[in-house]
Amino acid sequence: MNTRLQVVFDASDAHELARFWAHAIRGEVEDHSDIVRQLVESGAMTRDGVVEVDGHLAFREVAAVRAGGFPRLFFQLVPEPKVAKNRCHVDLLVGPEQADGERDRLLALGAVMVATNSDRGPVTHTLQDPQGNEFCVS
Repeated sequence: MNTRLQVVFDASDAHELARFWAHAIRGEVEDHSDIVRQLVESGAMTRDGVVEVDGHLAFREVAAVRAGGFPRLFFQLVPEPKVAKNRCHVDLLVGPEQADGERDRLLALGAVMVATNSDRGPVTHTLQDPQGNEFCVS
């Protein structure tokens, strides 16, 4: 059995979050232009399910990010806003020498600072992505 891991985020704008996380993990947003075009041309999907993002055809409601060494990040449109703390979150483990610089880089990309603590060992910065999903940098 070959199991792969994909981390899924609910989003109010899947493409906005994909852009943020692609920069955050130094990856890239997947280009789905070819499959989207094939699905529309075959009639399996209507043009209502398609948007143009950064010059590429894309699924209206989903986006994905890949980066070496990371699981695939998948973003899906949901109608309701985030209302409570995540039950699961992403940790970006960069090491104590880089944690403050990485925190600052992510803040410049649009993350929001929540807290910094060291109650479990290394200094850990808790942030939120542009749609309020918590993640940590340490």
